[in-house]
Formats: sequence, structure tokens, C-alpha cells
Amino acid sequence: MSETVAVVDYGMGNLHSAGKALEKVASGQRIVVTGDPDQVRHADRVVFPGVGAIRDCIRVITETGLDRAILDVIDARKPLLGVCVGMQALLDHSEENDGVDCLGVFNGRVAHFGEQYGETGNRLKVPHMGWNEVRQMHPHPMWAGIADNSRFYFVHSYCAVDVPEENISGMCHYGRDFAAAVIKKNVFAVQFHPEKSADAGLQLLENFLRWQP
Repeated sequence: MSETVAVVDYGMGNLHSAGKALEKVASGQRIVVTGDPDQVRHADRVVFPGVGAIRDCIRVITETGLDRAILDVIDARKPLLGVCVGMQALLDHSEENDGVDCLGVFNGRVAHFGEQYGETGNRLKVPHMGWNEVRQMHPHPMWAGIADNSRFYFVHSYCAVDVPEENISGMCHYGRDFAAAVIKKNVFAVQFHPEKSADAGLQLLENFLRWQP
């Protein structure tokens, strides 16, 4: 029987592109976009994406029981990939929306880029939107076939900081250094959008479908 890969759908954002990108690199796996906690819980692999405000994300997944399903997947040592707000929701706390407690899978917090200035002396544009380099902090199967300092596509106003060094798999710089990829056992999460990141992003998704943590 082929593996099932669940893309968590909690009603925030069009997940069509994420599902299609996974289908493009899948090798026999069945890709299911679902908001059913039981389908998420029983999938072989799970992608937890997200766009929009963290308060709404945490509220909806809590009300629907998807939060518990995601934590059950992690406890069962199944591979889970967090993307963008999905990554932020896995940290301890976000300062967005006057402060929101998150799932606490990773130590660290989510902070606004703030009134910062870049190397040119010009005020940073927020959101951080577009292509930026990601520095790989150590070898990992999720980086297989992806050159160090490859460029990925970002869209975000908040970023992960104060993450323990051992959990940081990729770093990015936009006015400040921030964790662009975090790792903990069977969980890998990224701030950028792999489905919008051309060949490097597709390679990351393909690596996820092959990853055996």
C-alpha cells in the first residue's frame, strides 16, 4: 500500500499550489489535502502549511482538534514538515496579535522584523518578500541535492528567533539573522515556501517524501 501524505487544511489560504508541488515530486504517495484530524493522525507523513495571522491559525486548529492531531503525528515519530506560519505555530510563542502561545514543539519565539535598517541604511521593507539565501547549518537528509546558500522564496513579517542552536538547520539574513529552517527528530520546518521556490523548493519537498527520521 502506498504512503498517504496529508496536507493540513484549516481554511487559511489556497493550498492548491502546495498539493500540486507535492504531487509533482511524489513517487507513488497519495497526497490528501484535509481538515479532518483523524486523516491527519493516520497519514504516513504530514505537511503543516500556513498563511495569515498566527492568532487565527492557533484558534482554528485548537477548535477543530487539528492541534492534537499534529502533536500526535509528532509523538508517533512520523515525518512532519512545517511551512511558513506552520513553522511559527510550532514554536513556543509569537508576539503577533498582541502575543499568542503556540504549540511549543520548538523552544523559541516569533518576533516582528520591526523598525530596522538594512546594510544600505534604508529602512527594511516589511513584509520580507522575495528570494533570499538560506545558509545550511549542518548536513541533513532534507538538504540533499540542495547547494548551500540556495535561494528560497519568503513572504513574512515575523521571524523565528531565540531558537536553540542545535535546532537550527538553516539561517537567513534580512536586517537580522533568523532561523529559516528548524529541525527536531522527525520534524523539519521552514519559514520559506518550498512550493514557490523553483528547483530548490521541489528538491526539498522530494527529500521530505523520502526522509526516514
